[in-house]
Amino acid sequence: MDNNLDYLFGSMEIQPRSSTLDQSENQDLSENKVTLEWKKFVEELQEAVGYKFKNVNLLYQAFTHSSFHRADECESYERLEYIGDSVLNLLIAKAHYFLHLDLAPGQLTRLRAANVDTEKLARVAVKYDFHKYLRHKKPLLKGQVEEFKDATLEYPLHSSGLIDPPKVLADVVESLIGAIYIDCNFSMDITWQVVENLLQPMITLENLETHPVTKFYEACQRNGWSVKLIDTWEKTGEIEVFAGKFAGKGKFSGKKLIALNRAAHNAYCEIVKNLETTCDNHNCNEAQD
Repeated sequence: MDNNLDYLFGSMEIQPRSSTLDQSENQDLSENKVTLEWKKFVEELQEAVGYKFKNVNLLYQAFTHSSFHRADECESYERLEYIGDSVLNLLIAKAHYFLHLDLAPGQLTRLRAANVDTEKLARVAVKYDFHKYLRHKKPLLKGQVEEFKDATLEYPLHSSGLIDPPKVLADVVESLIGAIYIDCNFSMDITWQVVENLLQPMITLENLETHPVTKFYEACQRNGWSVKLIDTWEKTGEIEVFAGKFAGKGKFSGKKLIALNRAAHNAYCEIVKNLETTCDNHNCNEAQD
């Protein structure tokens, strides 16, 4: 183990103790447990992301939330998150610029946004279990993470606004990228090697989804349907949308916008299902003729 690991985490030796422990001895055992867990985390994370830190203090900072921050301890990840966000956007923009030589700026912007938004990065965080190592004092975070993980099972691909990712999960991915960028002496090439692996599977032009509300309104415009909205979100957490003979309902008590997105998505799926059925019937009639 590197010297800087020993400096940061202390010795791994745990001396035998008697069965009767006073308060100070319990504290010592607790500190030894933290030391061992963090050493294990450093090793596991470096192997998972394919990067070995020269200064693990940066890694320690990258996983320290501001709620945990104390003046006599490590800084929180906020400054690393700031630089990581900028570096990530530049890396993705550069990759897409040279990969898609004929793509218009608007399409490039949509593609980049999908690969760096909160949901995408939160999915990365749960994929690597980053939340398990985050130092924080946010009692609600565990439940929020579990709810998000359950939602990703229902929506295995990027949902474009149908689920609510905890922002802290995306933040810690950005702070990790910032830590790597600083640790490798600001090498964009080295940072990109890690980021490209970290963000797999990347969102491409082939699987880039249009926002559910946009898809719904475009379908209504094509068919000349007016849209009616019934908003009972404050009381029920639900929103209903109507267009022509089609209706959709969305429910999410946490955020009104997500309830609306789900209602639009539900209605759009009904429209598509009906159009497919109509087309199938039309083809059958033609075949019979």
